[in-house]
Amino acid sequence: MQPPADHPIVPTPRVGVLLINLGTPDAPDAAAVRRYLAEFLSDPRVVEIPRIAWKPILHGIVLRTRPSKSAHAYRQVWTEEGSPLAAITARQARALAGRWGDTVLVDWAMRYGNPGIAAAVQRLKKAGAERILAAPLYPQYSGATTASAHDALFAGMAALRWQPALRTLPAYHDDPLYIDALVASLERQIAALDFEPERLLLSFHGMPERTLRLGDPYHCQCRKTARLVSERMSVPVDVAFQSRFGRARWLEPATDATLEAYPPQGVKRIAIAAPGFSADCLETIEELGLRGRESFLAAGGEQFAALDCLNDSDEGMAMLDGLLSRELAGWWNRP
Repeated sequence: MQPPADHPIVPTPRVGVLLINLGTPDAPDAAAVRRYLAEFLSDPRVVEIPRIAWKPILHGIVLRTRPSKSAHAYRQVWTEEGSPLAAITARQARALAGRWGDTVLVDWAMRYGNPGIAAAVQRLKKAGAERILAAPLYPQYSGATTASAHDALFAGMAALRWQPALRTLPAYHDDPLYIDALVASLERQIAALDFEPERLLLSFHGMPERTLRLGDPYHCQCRKTARLVSERMSVPVDVAFQSRFGRARWLEPATDATLEAYPPQGVKRIAIAAPGFSADCLETIEELGLRGRESFLAAGGEQFAALDCLNDSDEGMAMLDGLLSRELAGWWNRP
């Protein structure tokens, strides 16, 4: 049956896959970093301090002092493609595009900064996505990351009159696909080094310790990931938590303190990796790869290697293909 001549054009029904990562400023300068930090640090999932107490600190101190320092750090990692996190997430989306045929669209978005989640949802809907699988690329669940991404996703959906059906990718901290990919990637990179590490330090992003007491599963999931990886690695594995901020007690041991303590203990050759990050970013390239190296060598270390995240490597893309194909079941099935 033919629709009336004046009927709006209706796109072919499709399924959308939306990769979501944390975010990045638009440029490595103080103004762009200030805008980014203002959005990031205004999220009550990220800073769980009463607004009436936090707002004066954020606008009166943090946003006056931190942007310049952070912009300097971003300039050290910025590439011709822009922010490493955005560039790698875009490459992941491009690598996945077409894996499920023309009926599955793949897009990407950032929780903070650009491209935003709401705009990505609207793009997918306009292109015909009647069903969307949203994939926050956080292997370990945290209220400050996964739940915040969901908040923005649901807010974006709320702006639509005709909402697509929605699924979200669960945390995959102990999924065999993830552990297999990590082990294969880490072993491959360690084998390519010109030295043999005495330790492999797995550094996860830190969280305030109170989040554990409040029921956030993040710490336990990080520890389980590390245990499953360590059981299969040929080098001894340690665990630490990086990126402390503020005066509150954070998850321990701290990465910087661990790096400084290694040489006095006789550990002079190490490799460090960040399995909680799906793509290399400021925290892995600058904080670990540059500042971490400096701290370790200054303390008497001799050889240091910062290993890549899964990124858009063969191991990483095979993992995402497997995870997403499983979650698409019923909406799409591989021939």
